[in-house]
Amino acid sequence: MRIAVTYENGQVFQHFGRTEQFKLYDVEDGLVTASEIIGNEGLSHHDLADLLADKGVDLLICGGIGQGGADALANAGVQLVSGAEGPADEAVRAYLMGELESKEANCHEHEEGHEGHGAEEEQEDLSEGEEFQEELIEEEQDCTSDCGSCPHHCGRELLPGKNSGKTVRVHYRGTFNDGTQFDSSYDRGEPLEFICGAGMMIPGFDRAGLEMEVGEEQDIHLMPEEAYGPAHPGMIFTVPIAEMPGAEEAKVGDRVYLQTMDGRPVPARVAAIEDGNITFDANHEMAGKELNFHIELLEVKE
Repeated sequence: MRIAVTYENGQVFQHFGRTEQFKLYDVEDGLVTASEIIGNEGLSHHDLADLLADKGVDLLICGGIGQGGADALANAGVQLVSGAEGPADEAVRAYLMGELESKEANCHEHEEGHEGHGAEEEQEDLSEGEEFQEELIEEEQDCTSDCGSCPHHCGRELLPGKNSGKTVRVHYRGTFNDGTQFDSSYDRGEPLEFICGAGMMIPGFDRAGLEMEVGEEQDIHLMPEEAYGPAHPGMIFTVPIAEMPGAEEAKVGDRVYLQTMDGRPVPARVAAIEDGNITFDANHEMAGKELNFHIELLEVKE
């Protein structure tokens, strides 16, 4: 899932049509795994919706927005949460914790000459049956981690360290134990930026930067508990295809978004289709795996 926030100096910018920047957050299994700041490319507010869609954005968090902008986002397939304010990172954290609700926060925008841009294909909406919606919520809320290592940072204190609470920029390379690379900011040419010690990253990665010096490099090995956690059998669900409109076209291996009863999207993979049933695995694709990272600290913003 990718979330965009109207952005200015670390805060949620309060006018969608006039924002000069967006901060984009990549989210996996309820955790922010990467972020970047992009410009508005000089586009009008109606064309900003297409820009976000082209960037793979699923949801926009903003302050005020006019009906024209809201309609353009809907046509582009981008969900909207309006009326947010304060730090952008905090708004994203609140949304992921189910604490951020969309409010009526419309602003006046000129609507003349607007033509809606529809998506070429309507996105499949796969909603779970009530029973395993409840199981999923229970699984998500079953927090057995020590508070100091909780990856959700549920309002708890920052992890201790000289870089704690500071925005850091790092380059990294991630590999499995056999040496296979699964991710690299070096290859993308885009450093990763996050608030150190705030629980925005997987626990082991977050801790690694707490005492690093600018220019320092280190290699770390993470067990599943310090990475994406173990694979939970309770996150695998089987339901009749007939109970899920749109599931008829699904194929094994497809990545989809399921919905909890409160409307939150949860990424999942189609694990099996047989005997009129479809099985989803909502575990993170790296759950249960040991990971290795080479990390280089580029900058610490005071």
